[in-house]
Amino acid sequence: MPLPDDAVSVFFDGTLSDPQLDHPEGLAVHPDGSIWCGGERGQIYRVEADGSGMTQVATTDGFCLGMAFDRTAEHLYVCDMKHAAVFRIETATGRTERFADGAPAGAFKIPNYPAFDADGRLYVSDSHAFGVPGPGVWRVEPDGRAELWYDRDVTFANGLAVAADGRSLFVAETFAHTVFRIPIDDDGAAGERDDVAQLPGSWPDGLALDREGNLYVGCYEPSRVMRISPSGEVETLYHDPSAHTLAHPTNVAFRGTTMFTSNLGRWHLTRLEVGIPGTPVPFGSA
Repeated sequence: MPLPDDAVSVFFDGTLSDPQLDHPEGLAVHPDGSIWCGGERGQIYRVEADGSGMTQVATTDGFCLGMAFDRTAEHLYVCDMKHAAVFRIETATGRTERFADGAPAGAFKIPNYPAFDADGRLYVSDSHAFGVPGPGVWRVEPDGRAELWYDRDVTFANGLAVAADGRSLFVAETFAHTVFRIPIDDDGAAGERDDVAQLPGSWPDGLALDREGNLYVGCYEPSRVMRISPSGEVETLYHDPSAHTLAHPTNVAFRGTTMFTSNLGRWHLTRLEVGIPGTPVPFGSA
């Protein structure tokens, strides 16, 4: 059932803030409740848990895409399109280092979205190129060594979400208007893809799961959030035809029963009162 308008609101408006919130694409929720997000010039921001203020913590000097905290939240991992790499940010100090770029197996093209499994390995979608299908999904060990885990072509691999049982990985395939699932075999290898839902007319971006197994999809265009049930039924949770409150949402993340979206088309973050708790991220967290 779609959310009513009063369940959706701007959480933080950074249009006139100092620093200004620069068209965020990625965001992640810290255990202390703060919302971390990135900017188009590599900025890493921390927004207070109550939305009362924002500080710039660090910069990659690039272009921030998706991001994720590790299990301890001592580090934030940020995909950067300009540098074609994943950066690791020390959350207490802002110290920034290049963590992974695809070596030794190869090189990332457009690392877009990171997601951890229970063993601390990082899955990274590679969008490859705009309009040109290519592989696929990488897996990065805790020491930064990477392998091309899913080597089949994907039409712009984007948001990722590890299933609650840890046995599969959901992938948003933006320019195919599709969300699919890759089984994670007992030996850790990638299985054959299984299409979860077709989203004609929508460009899926970020993904998040709730505790009931529903999958939430931030759609860059049109400005909407969709929900896919465990049985594959698709509904529009909220659509903003004006693209104002929900302005080309990209990544989505839960804090309790509230879901936050970053808005690449505006200078603010949006909250949606979903009423169902999100699955803890990273996978395996309490």
